[in-house]
Amino acid sequence: MSLRYFAVLSCCVLLAACSKINQENYSKLKAGMSKPEVESLLGGPAECSGALGMSSCTWGDQESFISVQYAGDKVLMFSGKGLK
Repeated sequence: MSLRYFAVLSCCVLLAACSKINQENYSKLKAGMSKPEVESLLGGPAECSGALGMSSCTWGDQESFISVQYAGDKVLMFSGKGLK
């Protein structure tokens, strides 16, 4: 196998290990945090939806995710699944 293959594989492994979707960051979430505070901790969300001043954003995928519900610009509640 070529050196290029191993370099690409190494980068992929390192990026996966650096995920912000983990138990440590989940434990830093607090009710009342602003959207910019949450995004500085978790990065940009994978998906958001909402209506009438309420919104819900999700980070991660079906196996491992953090979901945050907002009232206006403030965290109301949050949940997670498959965090390590």
